[in-house]
Amino acid sequence: MVSFSRLVKPESQELLHVTVLRRERLSPHWMRVTLGGGDIERFRPMGYDQWFRIFLPLGGEEGMERIPAKANRMLGYLKYLRIPDGVRPVMRNYSVRAFRPAAGERGAEIDVDFVLHGSVEDGTAGPASRWAETVEPGTSVGLIDEGLAFNPDRGTEHVLLVVDETALPAVSSICATLPASASGRAIIEVPSLDDALEFPHPAGIEVEWIVRDHDDKPGTLALARLEALTDAEYPAADFHAYLAGEQALPTSARRHLVARGVDKDLISFCGYWRVGAASPTPKSQRAEAAA
Repeated sequence: MVSFSRLVKPESQELLHVTVLRRERLSPHWMRVTLGGGDIERFRPMGYDQWFRIFLPLGGEEGMERIPAKANRMLGYLKYLRIPDGVRPVMRNYSVRAFRPAAGERGAEIDVDFVLHGSVEDGTAGPASRWAETVEPGTSVGLIDEGLAFNPDRGTEHVLLVVDETALPAVSSICATLPASASGRAIIEVPSLDDALEFPHPAGIEVEWIVRDHDDKPGTLALARLEALTDAEYPAADFHAYLAGEQALPTSARRHLVARGVDKDLISFCGYWRVGAASPTPKSQRAEAAA
């Protein structure tokens, strides 16, 4: 995440070791990986857009054992970078799509939805996409909870959600956490109609799906739709806005809302990624993907 508004921190940010229980293809660009076991009972769900650091064992189990306890902090991150290339796990940021507490003989579970950029078959997939497409049950991963970026005032029920596909899991979870009486609008841009994954939401929230063409820069259509909203299409007064996705979308959308008179404190925003600036990939894994 490259930019964000005020965060709500979790009560604990300890490193948790869990395992992959299963994976499920949801659409051409979505893969769901379900995590559980290990330290999962120590995870504290917060709802809304709860996100975490995930450590993927692309360098094998040895690297998982060497992750520093505070790898999400400066000193811990420097120790993490000292893990040799080829052994060091890949660290990425993801949202909790759903959390299910333990029930009967089944332990607690976390669903994590991965956007698939590129493909394993033609060698264009990034390390996280490649991992999500090929991971097998029983694989170990690490988690460090980071809390919430969506931070409305207590009792807020009117929302405006404007995102691209990378924030669809967060919007789905936000809508699952809001009270049934909530109202507002969700504008969600996706790369194909098949990727418009329906999700439960309060009856008062109108969901708009926008499908972009291959040549469209991600986020531009969602931003254009926001800028075209009439006064009648905006949620009720005192709504809270959530803007997330490719960096230009939340930045430009926030600027538009502020110019329109929306209080900055009523806007949560987060740049999940940036076109042309992929997260660093270890050299050994780049070579493996090329091979």
